[in-house]
Amino acid sequence: MSDGPTISLEDFHQTQTTKARLAGLDFGTKTIGVALSDTGQTIATGLETIKRTKFKNDAARLLEIANEHNIAAFIIGLPLNMDGTHGPRVQSTKAFARNLSQLTDIPLIFWDERLSTQAAERTLLEANSSRKRRKEVIDKMAATYILQGALDRLSMF
Repeated sequence: MSDGPTISLEDFHQTQTTKARLAGLDFGTKTIGVALSDTGQTIATGLETIKRTKFKNDAARLLEIANEHNIAAFIIGLPLNMDGTHGPRVQSTKAFARNLSQLTDIPLIFWDERLSTQAAERTLLEANSSRKRRKEVIDKMAATYILQGALDRLSMF
């Protein structure tokens, strides 16, 4: 699924010289959910939810996280329609990635995120989380789900 400034997960795996943390990103219209992997790239954990303001501020926070945690790549959830087509959210996610790629050499990898938010919501409901709590953590949980899917795929190479 290579597109513009991004690389495929397979290409990343082949060029990766040492294992380091990966960051999973779930872009919403108002927030960005962020998750991190362990250095062995086996387990994803939610880190934070960034309240979106301007691209410049959002990108600065992501790059700050990348620097703090020595991020080897960003795994970006691509919100495809259920039939695999691209809608407006895909276009805005790709535009953000294109702009972010101009600010960093950190590889950007798109990952199909269909149903990630629903899966995170289901998990929170099963845990009897309050509506307020679900709203606070849903985006970073969706990012965790996205990243874990990519980590699981990486383990198969």
